[in-house]
Amino acid sequence: MSKTILIIEDDTEINHMLQILLGQQGYSTVSAYSGTEGVLIHGENIDLILLDLMLPGRSGEDIIKELKQKHRVPVIVLSAVHDVNRKVELFTLGADDYVTKPFHNEELLARIDARLRADAGSAAPKILTYRDIELNREDFTAKCADRQLELSRHEFAILQILMENPSRVCTKSMIFDQVWDYESTADSADDNTLNVHISRLRKRLKECNPDTDYIETVWGIGYRLKK
Repeated sequence: MSKTILIIEDDTEINHMLQILLGQQGYSTVSAYSGTEGVLIHGENIDLILLDLMLPGRSGEDIIKELKQKHRVPVIVLSAVHDVNRKVELFTLGADDYVTKPFHNEELLARIDARLRADAGSAAPKILTYRDIELNREDFTAKCADRQLELSRHEFAILQILMENPSRVCTKSMIFDQVWDYESTADSADDNTLNVHISRLRKRLKECNPDTDYIETVWGIGYRLKK
């Protein structure tokens, strides 16, 4: 059954672009162009909300709590604001995720997929598989070519994100946010940190299966599993 996404965005071009992008992925969409209109439209038929912060009248921050009270579904905030403290404040208000404008379409789609899966709860599989890699999300173990992978917490988390999005590019910002947490991204992680962890992860996989490359770099954007 198709999921329905409510787009609350006053920029008509961006709103229309999101309608097309999501429609191409099989989602149904409903659009609102102000916070007040978004609250009125929101209801039992909505599965996820994309919420712009800079809205006419009532801002995105003002309506997050009201949206959640009316019908609790994941809310992904869209904003050009990069401030980490602002992000933390939004999570406190009830936002489930945050995507910085301008965003890559692949990243937005991956985050939507992730939030819808998380909202489905137990429907998400305990064990993820890709080629001869097997990752267990419950006991935090992983195998490759029937050999145990000895991974650090960060390496395991990166591999999990890639395996949860096997057909999409995982952008650097998406990996930073999910692996190093929103609160610490600015201070604790940078491109070099991520490159080192990706390199180590590739080495671990090579030790198990020397003949296969699993992870490819999409230059300037991020990483994905090889198709």
